[in-house]
Amino acid sequence: MTDAFIAGGWGMYPTLLAGLALLGTTIQYALRPQSRFVPLMICLGFFTLFAGVLGFVTGVMSMLRGFADMPASEGPPVVLYLGTYESLHNVALALLMIMFSTIAASIGAWRLSRQAQAAVAVPAR
Repeated sequence: MTDAFIAGGWGMYPTLLAGLALLGTTIQYALRPQSRFVPLMICLGFFTLFAGVLGFVTGVMSMLRGFADMPASEGPPVVLYLGTYESLHNVALALLMIMFSTIAASIGAWRLSRQAQAAVAVPAR
């Protein structure tokens, strides 16, 4: 896991920070479901995804810059494959954080719907 984080480069840090903020917000929503958390969860979800994509794009740009300086005899396709592989770690981390956060948000949404259902079932006096 540490090797994958290091291989992803600097883009892993903003992706991880955004993902942890998203995960914290969705866990808070799962524990105490309130609709005020929904816009924040959506924004943090997009931020996490965009941070991962930005890390991927900058990784590919770095790889291509290094590839341009490399002699053709050193096996260019391997370098391209390895560079893309390392850059994709950013996207993988973003998707992993979003996946776990979506599970927590789903629990919160389920609990919120149960609360709304219980409020309707109780007759008003």
